Amino acid sequence: MKRGARWATWIAVVTVLAVGVVAWLVWPSAPDVRAQEQMITVLDGPGDDQRVTLDASFFPPAGGGRAPAVLLAHGFGGSKQSVRDAAVRLAQDGYAVLTWSARGFGRSSGQIALNSPDYEVKDVRQLVDWVAKRPEVRLDAAGDPRVGIAGGSYGGAIALMAAAHDPRIDAIVPQITWYDLADALFPDATGQGPLNGVFKRMWAGLFFSRGGPAPAAAGPAALGTGQGNGAGEERPLTAEEVRCGRFLPEICDMYQQVAQSGRATASAVETLRRSSPISVPGKIRIPTLLLQGQRDSLFPLGHADANAKAIAATGAPVQVAWFDGGHDGGNGEVDWLHEKTLGWFDRHLKETGDAAQAGGAFTVTRDGGRDPGTRRPVQLHATADGYPGLSGSGQTSVPLGGPDQPVANPPGGSPSSISAVPGFGGLAGGSGVNLSLDMAGQSATFDSAPLTAPLQVTGSSTVRVRVTSEPAPDAPAGSDQAKSTAGEVTLFAKLYDVAGTTQAPVLPEGLVAPLRIAIGANGSGEATVTLPAIDHRFDVGHRLRVAFTTTDLGYSTPAAPAVYRVALASPAVTVPTHAALRTPSTNPAWWIWALPLLSLVVATVLLLAGRRRSTDSRDPELASVPLRISGLTKAYRNGERAVDDLSFTVEHGQVLGLLGPNGAGKTTTLRMLMGLIRPDGGEIRIFGHRVVPGAPVLSRLGSFVEGPGFLPHLNGRENLELYWKATGRPAEDARFAEALEIAGLGKALDRAVRTYSQGMRQRLAIAQAMLGLPDLLVLDEPTNGLDPPQIREMREVLIRYAEAGRTVIVSSHLLSEVEQTCSHAVVMHRGRLVTAGTVSELLASRTPVNGSGTRLEDVFLDLIGNKA
Repeated sequence: MKRGARWATWIAVVTVLAVGVVAWLVWPSAPDVRAQEQMITVLDGPGDDQRVTLDASFFPPAGGGRAPAVLLAHGFGGSKQSVRDAAVRLAQDGYAVLTWSARGFGRSSGQIALNSPDYEVKDVRQLVDWVAKRPEVRLDAAGDPRVGIAGGSYGGAIALMAAAHDPRIDAIVPQITWYDLADALFPDATGQGPLNGVFKRMWAGLFFSRGGPAPAAAGPAALGTGQGNGAGEERPLTAEEVRCGRFLPEICDMYQQVAQSGRATASAVETLRRSSPISVPGKIRIPTLLLQGQRDSLFPLGHADANAKAIAATGAPVQVAWFDGGHDGGNGEVDWLHEKTLGWFDRHLKETGDAAQAGGAFTVTRDGGRDPGTRRPVQLHATADGYPGLSGSGQTSVPLGGPDQPVANPPGGSPSSISAVPGFGGLAGGSGVNLSLDMAGQSATFDSAPLTAPLQVTGSSTVRVRVTSEPAPDAPAGSDQAKSTAGEVTLFAKLYDVAGTTQAPVLPEGLVAPLRIAIGANGSGEATVTLPAIDHRFDVGHRLRVAFTTTDLGYSTPAAPAVYRVALASPAVTVPTHAALRTPSTNPAWWIWALPLLSLVVATVLLLAGRRRSTDSRDPELASVPLRISGLTKAYRNGERAVDDLSFTVEHGQVLGLLGPNGAGKTTTLRMLMGLIRPDGGEIRIFGHRVVPGAPVLSRLGSFVEGPGFLPHLNGRENLELYWKATGRPAEDARFAEALEIAGLGKALDRAVRTYSQGMRQRLAIAQAMLGLPDLLVLDEPTNGLDPPQIREMREVLIRYAEAGRTVIVSSHLLSEVEQTCSHAVVMHRGRLVTAGTVSELLASRTPVNGSGTRLEDVFLDLIGNKA
């Protein structure tokens, strides 16, 4: 290879590597955020006659100053701790964030009223009053903060209800929540309303059990529950506490009645609707981002659709997103939802974003297959400029075939068919397991022909059904038994994707549409059925199947045995489509194809460079010496020396502090020690081996210099594992357990590093440096971003590490920490060695003034002052 060509190759390789290293090192760390715990007293009730204490946490905005506020509400059965991570992320992004445990939950007092305007809504209005008085919160007027509310499920509903009752709220982001709580618990696919609805008994039972009695043990978990005395004693629960838990008595009585009868009452519908956006038409007039889960049999997509229509009718900006998640599990898309929420608040609270930043008016998460590298599922986000509603921008009629079919309602409603099991998706890790099962003899099915082209269904399909009541067997002609055996029929409609005879039909997201059909005097009845809203692709060769079952595990069904005949009143299903939805391409980017060629070039260059590298000159007499620096020199381009003829030795078991003011040459020395840069003169030897870039002996050195650098999209554990794989050493040599114990990050290890605070990044970087428990550990400012308890723990870790026969070098500006941690110290100034020795010798070298003690800081200032 010619000399010019070789240089061109080197320049190209170095440029690519430099760009990657710089991006890795300078990726911004999330600022540290600390919560301020608060107990806020509010007055509520119909006459403001109840005093309730809410347990809250306030997170000032990172960076200080005044900022918009965000109230972050938790889901039913949770507490302020449920949303702590989300609060920290928003505070790191420059918002003042308030979280709280709703009345009746966590450590807050009071009783649960299901987001009633007389209770929870009044609580939120007083929380807005509270943030308006905070000096960190930006105001639009006196007592009027710039404020938004976000939350999921129960928290999403309070965001909507508070927006309807408090004009000071400026923007909201409700997630997986309801429009009509009565309809959610008593859905009816024929559109006649909750009084005709089928009781969603399993979800209702789970929902109300979350507000049940708290454990009787006293202490922090029982504060505000009315149980225990706070001194560690226990007392038995009262009968009312066992029956109603922390619910208001009237809410408890309502649930007891409907759960026993399986039917909604007018008073129950009124109570549930008072806590629902359906009760405040035209009153929510602010920018609203609705995030609804596609895997949600509790609050399906129709609730977000109803909220969107009601708010858009006022002229307020509305965006709708259907994501992969919900009360039935799924991916959850935590990071993507955070970015959507942040973009919405940036645009409408900070007024720094734009429409393009916030995304299209309608977004749908779709399956993008698996990443070819990691084999992990990929979520694609299809977007459209307009929201079409559940009927889509277009409709397609798909013919169905099948005869009239008899179906039986079993005695007692058991055994039951299954669509989805409430709560199972979360227990299964959100894997989306298909649990649908239709019991033999209880289901009528109607199929389409195999599709000749793919069909993307986005929204709610419709089908028309006819039901005829069958007379009892062997009933005498003309007798009452031979007449209609039911005044109404309960059915559950489903839309299946049938791939073939060898594969089980797939029920998209496990969703089902319950309905009741009135049976007329002629023994039959008809209804148009609205099937659950889905976003699902039916591939070529697949068939659409509409099924009607008489039972479903999640719902109340008639106990009396009966037989019906089910037929299609119209032999087709009408499905919605939305051609304007644009899904990003899944083809690999151009640079992916270039990576193999680039890797080959880099490997060739490194191989050639390795062959030219001089053999390691080992000094046997220094084989047991961890570090010796002799005559080390490094000059800037202008000739000024960053390090000037530096020499010192570090022995086994020492914790050495490398000290000096800014510009003393400490970091430059450490970078040469790590082989990152070459010295202009002198040498560095580690265990007798001369240090050059890529020297094998560097595998015995663990280091952390110039701040932590990690791949931000990977979690902490993955970053450590990837780092160790890059060393090429066996996984069992990494000693991950010890390193992770040092990190002390707990569950945060499984969270993306881009969500970490500075202190969390610092701890992860130190754990990375300690992987493999190296013989020589070099740490540059290891205590940056750590709080005092963490600094104390770090001090103890380093001392124990050296006591085990290893060696530690610490560069730090915290002289008090060096004095408590280090056994030896090296002081530098303007690149030169000032002094070296034990910390005790340095302290003894200065005469105390006026009988006061001597600190390392005093010695340091004397030494540097004499050299100035």
